[in-house]
Amino acid sequence: MNRPITACLLCLSAWLFSCSGTAPASPPEKATAAAMGYPITPVDIRHVKMEDEFWLPIIRRVQEKTIEYAIQKCEEEGRMDNFLIAGKQLEGKVRGDFPFDDTDVYKIIEGASNSLISAPNPQLSRLLDTLIDIIAVGQEADGYLTTWRTIDPAAPPAPWVEVKEGVRWESLGASHELYNAGHLYEAAYTHHLATGKRNFLDIALKNADLVVATFGDGPGKIHNVPGHQIVETGLLKLYELTARRDYLDLARYFLDNRGNPDNHPLYGPYSQDHVPVTQQEEVVGHAVRAVYMYATMTDIAVLMQDAAYDRAVHALWDNMVEKKTYLTGGIGARHEGEAFGDNYELPNLTAYNETCAAIGSVYWNHRLHRQSGEVKYLDVLERTLYNGLISGLSLDGTKFFYPNALESDGVYEFNRGACTRQSWFDCSCCPTNLIRFIPAIPGLLYSKSGQTIYTNLYAGSTADIDLNGVNFTVRQQTAYPWEGRITLNVDPAKPTRATLKLRVPSWARNEVMPGGLYQYAQQLNDAPTIRLNGELLDLAPADGYFTIDRAWRAGDRIDLEFPMPVRKVGADERVADDRGKLALERGPLVYAVEEVDNPRAFGDIRLGMTDEFVVEDRPDLLDGIRVVTNKNLTAIPYYAWSNRGVGKMKVWLPRATESQ
Repeated sequence: MNRPITACLLCLSAWLFSCSGTAPASPPEKATAAAMGYPITPVDIRHVKMEDEFWLPIIRRVQEKTIEYAIQKCEEEGRMDNFLIAGKQLEGKVRGDFPFDDTDVYKIIEGASNSLISAPNPQLSRLLDTLIDIIAVGQEADGYLTTWRTIDPAAPPAPWVEVKEGVRWESLGASHELYNAGHLYEAAYTHHLATGKRNFLDIALKNADLVVATFGDGPGKIHNVPGHQIVETGLLKLYELTARRDYLDLARYFLDNRGNPDNHPLYGPYSQDHVPVTQQEEVVGHAVRAVYMYATMTDIAVLMQDAAYDRAVHALWDNMVEKKTYLTGGIGARHEGEAFGDNYELPNLTAYNETCAAIGSVYWNHRLHRQSGEVKYLDVLERTLYNGLISGLSLDGTKFFYPNALESDGVYEFNRGACTRQSWFDCSCCPTNLIRFIPAIPGLLYSKSGQTIYTNLYAGSTADIDLNGVNFTVRQQTAYPWEGRITLNVDPAKPTRATLKLRVPSWARNEVMPGGLYQYAQQLNDAPTIRLNGELLDLAPADGYFTIDRAWRAGDRIDLEFPMPVRKVGADERVADDRGKLALERGPLVYAVEEVDNPRAFGDIRLGMTDEFVVEDRPDLLDGIRVVTNKNLTAIPYYAWSNRGVGKMKVWLPRATESQ
């Protein structure tokens, strides 16, 4: 970060530096759980240097503006004060309106730690130590850490958290005590990997040991599960780091007992707690909770080779992608319950599509690809990433969407009381989730397995990939997503035989998304091409990849060409809101029309099957985009809408009749 960060925060906790005595950094713990048993391993962000003109500015915006901004907002709203009040270093009542407010601080630390991995920054590292020292003040002697319960256990910050006796864990369906723990564990894991320090990790391990001692099947333990999932993924992160079997077993316990009325009074479909997880076949309820749970179910399926979990995970994915996913990759149709709707219930104006749900979907799809290598999971991941996820962050890095609608009339306040992005939310899970996620994007680009390198996403970058002791430096040069040309220079440290699998995106294979929920109105006639050292290869994509198995030598070069015309998309007739309509795409980007670009007769815009378009480079517009135009409309990438004030917007446009 280039500027001083919230001097007030540093003053607030300056006394901690004089007495905390934080131990010097030590090497990170070994990840003894063997990358959680997945056959395919991501090339993590410490080995991928981003040089991309699309993603690098977004990542830097988060690093240089959004993190600082979020710390300031958290300080203003008392997030840090709560830890100090819990530790009796400040006087006062609980500040904030939600029982999960502690997690905003954890997610900021996780995102900042990912930033430290890719760009070491002593100032930012010191700031994180200060935040961690503040958190430590709020932890009770036995490891318990949920500040609202410590400050006043009988007075939760939200009226929907039921309190009877004012004791720990009494209302797990709503208290978020274990949700808080999950984000704590994930952030501490990442901070330890980034810095080698144990100051945050020790806080997390102390809490995790308390949770292990408190929950489970043993005598005197509490038989219950959390209302909001994520403690499970956090426990598995700690298991990956420490190989402590207790953490794995407790994560499995929480999953095994969802839908078990002999264990606890069931929370119902809203919390995916209506039937056992291995019997679930339809994605239901709160979408964020759901995809966090499905991600952990995938971990268990792989790590413990559990066939029942594996069957359920794939049935749930099929249902979500084939019947409940928006064109933008967004999930969660209903504002009520922030939930999935019925099959094919995908309204546009009232779409919810929480930003956190898009992030959870990416986490889940990445795991599924690591399990199987199947390209379809990356296709959904890419669609979500470029459209329904980064739409949650404004181009200046300080305004946010909580829901991500596919239509706006400029009147309906879809975004938690606004019809444009807001500067913050009282429930600020989405801004801080973007902070933790976006700096980790370089870790999605490549994966490896044995002597195989998977190129998952296309972005200007340089990666160092170790294949059984031989380093491969792979450099991508591309203007993706604006252009479909990609050059990869492959430089092994010595001549080495290896397989390179280069993903051919679904849109270049005439498939909008797996499962057929959406279809291109016209087939792409030009096929993708691949050249090796300038020679055109007679090679067709197989299973979604160009696959080259050869002895690689320094200086080898691959050139990919994915034709990128403007495409018209239609939806399954069972999607009522999209019936008789078309949408526009180009490459991985979904396009939208805004009233500001189409001021005359916005409501009369139609798309015809024979309409042709011009693609125009506009470096002066919306931080540099390519617009799609013809005599009837101007369209911009969906992710960039609502950066010019309140106005109307549509992704799906009525289909013109032949006479029109």
